[in-house]
Amino acid sequence: MDTLEHVVTRESPAAGASLLDAPAGAEITFATHPGRYRHWRLSFDGSVATLALDVDEGKGLRKGYELKMNTYDLGVDIELHDAVQRLRFEHPEVKVVVLTSAKERIFCAGANIQMLAESEHAFKVNFCKFTNETRNGIEDASLHSGQRYLCALNGSAAGGGYELALASDHVLLVDDNAAAVSLPEVALLGVLPGTGGLTRLVDKRKVRRDLADVVSTRAEGTRGARALEWGLVDELAPRSAFAAAVVHRAADLARTSTRAGGGPGVALPVLEADRSDGLVAHRHVRADLDHAARTVTITVAGPDGPVASDAAGANAEGADFWPLRMALELDDVLLWLRFNAPTCGTWLLRTSGDPADVAAFDEFLAAHADDWFVNEVIGLLRRVLRRLETSGRSLFALVEPGSCFAGTLLELALAADRSYMLDGVPDAPAGAEPARVLLTEMNFGRLEMDNGLTRLETRFLGDPAHVEELKAALPTPLDARAAAAVGLVTFVYDEIDWEDEVRVAVEERASFSPDALTGMEASLRFAGPETCATKIFGRLSAWQNWVFQRPNASGPEGALRRYGTGSAPVFDPVRT
Repeated sequence: MDTLEHVVTRESPAAGASLLDAPAGAEITFATHPGRYRHWRLSFDGSVATLALDVDEGKGLRKGYELKMNTYDLGVDIELHDAVQRLRFEHPEVKVVVLTSAKERIFCAGANIQMLAESEHAFKVNFCKFTNETRNGIEDASLHSGQRYLCALNGSAAGGGYELALASDHVLLVDDNAAAVSLPEVALLGVLPGTGGLTRLVDKRKVRRDLADVVSTRAEGTRGARALEWGLVDELAPRSAFAAAVVHRAADLARTSTRAGGGPGVALPVLEADRSDGLVAHRHVRADLDHAARTVTITVAGPDGPVASDAAGANAEGADFWPLRMALELDDVLLWLRFNAPTCGTWLLRTSGDPADVAAFDEFLAAHADDWFVNEVIGLLRRVLRRLETSGRSLFALVEPGSCFAGTLLELALAADRSYMLDGVPDAPAGAEPARVLLTEMNFGRLEMDNGLTRLETRFLGDPAHVEELKAALPTPLDARAAAAVGLVTFVYDEIDWEDEVRVAVEERASFSPDALTGMEASLRFAGPETCATKIFGRLSAWQNWVFQRPNASGPEGALRRYGTGSAPVFDPVRT
C-alpha cells in the first residue's frame, strides 16, 4: 500500500485507501518502513541518527480519539519498534540515536488516555507489553549493538513518554522552568506507571524509593535542578544552549560506543504474509488457527539452502539469510496472534526440516558472532524468543519425525511450558527416521532469557552440573528416550498413545481459566534471578492485568473514564 496502515480489514481496499476508520474487530498488522511513518521523523548525520516524535493527531490506529500533545497509541509504537530494528540492521555506521520531539515544548505526554479508556482489556495489556518490549529493545541495542541512546527532552515528558526517556542511556532535559518529567498514572488515572517506569526508576537509575514514591504521586512532575538532584535526568541545559548540548553529548556517547561502524547495512523487508481466517503463512513460519479448539499450530521450517561460507556471504544474502528471515517472520506471527487471536490460548510449536541443517547454521553463527551483522541476527533471535515467552499463551512443543528441534530451534521447545516427543515413526515408509533433538553451542549462551540465564540453566536451576554434562556431550542427536532421560522433553509417547495423549493435554489446557494460566505460566517460566525485565513482565501479567480491569480505573466512574471530563473519579476505598 502507498500509505502506512496497521489496521486492515478482511478484504483488501484499493491501493492508497485509508483504513483508519476500520471497524474495531479489524486485524492489526506490524509491517511498515520509514517511508510510511506518520508519527516519527528519522534523519542521519554521520554516526548520529535522530528519531523525532511528531505525532499526527488525526492518524490514530483506531477511530474515536486524537493523539494530542504527542501522545501515542499502538500505531506510534509500531513505528518506533520498526525504527529501532532498522537502525541496528540497516545503519551499522550509527553509534548514537537521539530521541527527541519535533514539536515545541513537549516531548511526549504518554499513552493516549482516551484510547486506553475505550480499548478492551486484552488490548490494553498487550499494548503495554509491546511498549515495554520496544523499550527493552532500545536498552538491548545499547548493550549488544553499541548503539547508544540519548533522550533529548526539549519539553515535558509524562507517563510513557518519560518511560521512553528512562530506557535511554542518557537523559538531557531542557531547563526552562516549565519542562518536567512525571509518572502521573497513580495521581490522575488510577493505574500503574506502566510497571516499566517504576522498575527503571529504582532498579536501573537507583532512585531512592522514598523519592520515587513522591515522583509517582506528583501529577505536576519534577523540573530542572530537583529532577537532576533526584537522579530523574542526567543533565540540564538552558533552551538557548540546548541544541549545542545535544550535539556535544551525542559526540561523547559516540566515543563510548562499541559499534564497529562497518557496512554495508542490510535492508529489512516489509513482510507480507498470506492471511486468512485460519492461516498466517510466511516463507519459513506459518500459523494454523483452530478457533473451535482455541489453539494455534506454529510451524517453523528449517533452512532451505546451504549456509554461507563466511560472514561477507551471509551479509550479501541480506534478509534472505535463513536465521534472519525466520526470526523476522516468527516475530511478525507472534505479534499478529497476540492482537488478532486472543481466544486461541494454546500455541502448539512444531518444526520441519533436517536438524543437521539447523546445526550447520548454528555453528556458523557461533563462529562469526564477532561480525556486526551476525551479532545483530543473534540479537534478533534472542529478542524473538523472549517475545514468545512473554506472550501470555500456553506453549506446548510437539517433537515428531520430520521435525528439526536443533540448537536455535530447540530453544522453542525449551521455552515451552511442556514438550511432547513421539517415540517411533507412525504411518511412515520403511527406513524413515524417528524424531531426534540436537543441542548446539547456541543453547549454552547468546540466547539468554529475560532472567539472564540460558533456557538450559533455567530448566536445570538446581543441577548446574547437568548443564555442563550436556555441553560435554555435544553434538549428539538424541532420540525420544534419550532426550527424556536427560530432561530435555516432558513426556514421551509411542505411536499408539501419541495422538490421544496430545489431544487430551490440549483439551485439558483449554478447559482451565485463561487468567489462572497466565498467572501460573508467568510465575513458572522465569526461575532464578530477578531482573528489570522479569519484574516488568511479571507485573504486567499480575498487577497491570488486575488494576486495568478494576472499577477504580476502568469502571464508569473510574479514573480512565473520568479523565478530561472535569468530573473527579469515584474510588472504592477498600484495600486488598
